Amino acid sequence: MRNLNVAICVLTLNAGNQWNDWLQKVKASTYPIKRFLVIDSSSGDQTVEQAQKFGFEILVIDKKEFGHGKTRQIAVEILSDMDVIIFFTQDAFLSADNSIHILLESFKDPSVGAAYGRQVPRLNAGAIEAHARIFNYPPESQVRSLEARKTLGIKAAFLSNSFSAYRVKALNAVGGFSTNVIFGEDMLLCARLLLGCWKVVYEAKATVAHSHNYGLAEEFRRCFDIGVLHSRESWLLSEFGSAGGEGLRYVKSETHYLLKRKPWLLFSAWCRVSLKLIGYRLGLVEKKIPLKLKVMLSMNKGYWRQE
Repeated sequence: MRNLNVAICVLTLNAGNQWNDWLQKVKASTYPIKRFLVIDSSSGDQTVEQAQKFGFEILVIDKKEFGHGKTRQIAVEILSDMDVIIFFTQDAFLSADNSIHILLESFKDPSVGAAYGRQVPRLNAGAIEAHARIFNYPPESQVRSLEARKTLGIKAAFLSNSFSAYRVKALNAVGGFSTNVIFGEDMLLCARLLLGCWKVVYEAKATVAHSHNYGLAEEFRRCFDIGVLHSRESWLLSEFGSAGGEGLRYVKSETHYLLKRKPWLLFSAWCRVSLKLIGYRLGLVEKKIPLKLKVMLSMNKGYWRQE
């Protein structure tokens, strides 16, 4: 395994007070990383300066130039001499020094194009926030090929770039990251890898602490963007099936989870579900919505500048 040339890339914007802790945890990894890259969207704090102290290569871009797929594809081109690139978000903290090493074990199989780790809730996560991570990141690892779509549907293409690793050869074989996408660049790439006969691994023993305490408006906007993604990348649903069944399974799981722990949150959870569904449905018909309104409804407002 140690013969792989591995790079780490993290995309940053005002990483904040915990950034130094993130840098220390990554640098303490038990796997020998060849290159460390930060692509920063013109932070106004000490994000860049702190990363430089830890020996990271730095690329600063204008905040307006950021794109979820576009910026990661820039990283792929910069790190083209590597065998594997590990992508992080600045708020995903390694849970153990060997998490990276465990994740990279997946690439012993030459047919594996990508692998991603388990995300566990932050220590101060609320019940609704915690359930989202428990539902999407179970304790059992999984190796998926295209056959998985028969049983998992759209879930077969699930992958998160908060903590993920890609074989550069596989990335290049399927055309890399989509550079004009509002959201879900990781899911699109995962789907293309599966369609290209690569395997994708979910490694539950490689863990990071990462979760979001989204408010109602943020949940709505995020689901609007997912709807836009599914509208503009309709091949994803054609190849893997609709998201409806997975959404219903999530609601049942969340209801069961809260009934056992905090039943008084059920009304709030159901309100969130309703807003998320409305947001998603609006995203699916975004072509009928005026541009100014789409900017208001969207979480990724910068995407609409190109419109």
